[in-house]
Amino acid sequence: MSGAVWRAGMRGALLACALAVLPARAAAPVEQGMSMVTFNLHHDREDWPRRRQVILRELAALQPDAIALQEVIQKPYVRNQAAWLARKLGYEYQFVSTDPPGRFKRFGNALLTRRPVLARNTHLLAPLTDYRTVAHLRIDVDGQAVNIYATHLNERSDDRGSRIRGEQVADLLKYIATTSDDAPVVIAGDFNARVDAGDLSALRQRYGDSYGSVHVNNELAHASTLNRHYYDAPSRIDHIFFQQDKLLAREARLLFDQPYAEGRWASDHYGVWTRLQFAP
Repeated sequence: MSGAVWRAGMRGALLACALAVLPARAAAPVEQGMSMVTFNLHHDREDWPRRRQVILRELAALQPDAIALQEVIQKPYVRNQAAWLARKLGYEYQFVSTDPPGRFKRFGNALLTRRPVLARNTHLLAPLTDYRTVAHLRIDVDGQAVNIYATHLNERSDDRGSRIRGEQVADLLKYIATTSDDAPVVIAGDFNARVDAGDLSALRQRYGDSYGSVHVNNELAHASTLNRHYYDAPSRIDHIFFQQDKLLAREARLLFDQPYAEGRWASDHYGVWTRLQFAP
């Protein structure tokens, strides 16, 4: 063996020994949490068979842990929209409506999840004359129970609408208090009010706005969940609220905010997606 070869071999052996005694690099900690979407489906208007394929494709790519849907409809020749999406995605679902089972047409809200369901409930919001509902699921997210709620509040833009939404928020908070069982809470839906509106003040005092938590003021000033193709004035009225002492908002963005074809949109609302982390 030549001296050069011997020296090269020794250098290799010494390097291997040095690497062997170096401490192993700790793996980056995995953030435990969940993702959620809220989306107003615009029921079956404007070519639902085509729109549903666009919506399904985006949701299948995202694979959110939970999905809150508003303006869900079922009627002759239109299968329950939440049931159709859940079957295609392989998700569980909970649909709630003030229209009784067996009625010609049913209209309401829904929750979908790919996680195991630990409990499920529904609730009719006060005042009952406004026909507003809440869907609730408690799900298992990697061993952590999480309560998710979906709702759609009164849509009037006058003082009466504001008073009704205030009553609905108060009833929603009472319902959450009786069903959450001390597990983290996430509330999603079309609230028909900006996050800083007085109607939502009681909700905002207890829960954080996921989109607002991760975007700066300049971005928020121009953000809208009302599709600008349908509405002149921007307004962010679709929200995902989270329990701030148990969850942290890490990411949030709009969905379905671009046309899928010339003049064709997934809905008259944009969706909202957020990623939440369990607080340490």
